[in-house]
Amino acid sequence: MTSSSFITVSCGDMLHSSSDAAYFGGEIINPNSKFVYLCKGEKIIDTIELDNNNRFLQKYDTLTPGMYTFRHEPEYQYVYFDKGDSLMIRLNTYEFDNSLTFCGRGDEKNNFLIELFLKNEAEKNENFDIYDYDLKKFETKIDSEFKNKKSFYDKKRNQIDWDDDFDVYAKSMLDFPYFAKKELYPMVHQFRTNKDVCKILPKDYYDFRKQIDFNNEKLTHFAPFVGYLTSMLNNITCKSKEDALIVKNNIDKLKVTDSIFSNRDIKNTVLHNVAFMYLLEDQNTENNKAFLTEYYKLSTDKESKEKIRSIANSIQKLAKSSTLPDVDLEKIDGTKIKKIPTNKQKTVVFFWSSEAKSHLELAHKRVKDLKKRHPDLNFVAVNIDSCPNDWKTTMSHYNFNIPELHATNFEQIKKEWVITKIHRCMLLNADGTVRNAFINLFNGNFEDYLD
Repeated sequence: MTSSSFITVSCGDMLHSSSDAAYFGGEIINPNSKFVYLCKGEKIIDTIELDNNNRFLQKYDTLTPGMYTFRHEPEYQYVYFDKGDSLMIRLNTYEFDNSLTFCGRGDEKNNFLIELFLKNEAEKNENFDIYDYDLKKFETKIDSEFKNKKSFYDKKRNQIDWDDDFDVYAKSMLDFPYFAKKELYPMVHQFRTNKDVCKILPKDYYDFRKQIDFNNEKLTHFAPFVGYLTSMLNNITCKSKEDALIVKNNIDKLKVTDSIFSNRDIKNTVLHNVAFMYLLEDQNTENNKAFLTEYYKLSTDKESKEKIRSIANSIQKLAKSSTLPDVDLEKIDGTKIKKIPTNKQKTVVFFWSSEAKSHLELAHKRVKDLKKRHPDLNFVAVNIDSCPNDWKTTMSHYNFNIPELHATNFEQIKKEWVITKIHRCMLLNADGTVRNAFINLFNGNFEDYLD
């Protein structure tokens, strides 16, 4: 029996089941491990082992309706269960999100969510330069995209006729990426162009905030909501990028978070995200102590505190003049190396992924321009695709004429170099030690860091 017929038969059987029991099963192609984890919020409620054919099936006599996540490390995705739903998934880890499909009772809602998620991701990857637009062009662009997705949402809601509980998530996945863009625009535009647009924003620019329930506990760990909150807090507390004020601005974010959110779980989640983003921005040890003292005082989540403590320790290993930790890298000819080749020159290391085509082209264009103005600099590109062949396939379509490497162990480079944002880059000294490990390649003042 082929894997596809396995899924079809299983889905057919479950669709006609009248039991209130819920089923969750499927097939993982090219699995990263033998386990799938079903989670509610941040808590694992079941550990499911794949069989010898990389398939699994689990029955739940009592499964509270609502939003769950399933994890197959290092990836995760959402799955929504109504009473008696029986859902099967099929995915290939080489294209985790793009290959994911659901079938069985309850599949229409879940396929809608993944389809809307992919639309959002495509916009994010293709629209890397929209924050450089003037205000009118920016709003025209994002309003047009939102209108198209709203039509898709309305059509599917009428077809599937889902209930109000599911609509909380469906509407959030529609609205919050759009809201986040509006929050990001003023600060990112100024960051990239050195032009302040705050004074020309229409009076109703932020009216969308009035419709948001900031304490809806259903959204505590829902990524579109959490991502929006991070953007909003960055926007409303951002006063200056001067090093002396970075820590003050971020302590302000903690205090604003503490005042806005009454729901403890949401408050802890947002505090965690503020702390995580701050640590990537400011590596001053004394600043970190002051910030973390405030964070530990306000957060009541012990597990989150431990994660932040671990991240802070990893970041300190990338402090100025430290030796860059070794990671597994591969050259285009297959040669394995552990260190960035600096050629005894000051070196800029930047990152890209085949999944973000707009970024990879803009990043290489940016580097090409920088090379002309700074011929004494060495530039090295590091691809972070999980599939070993994707980067070579992508490279065959370009001629960038700079050293290209592939990180063969994403979890390793993510931990050792704290890679969380693709536009991040690092500046190394000629001897390979760290000069500045946390620079944005598209910062309008980027070249100031090169002196």
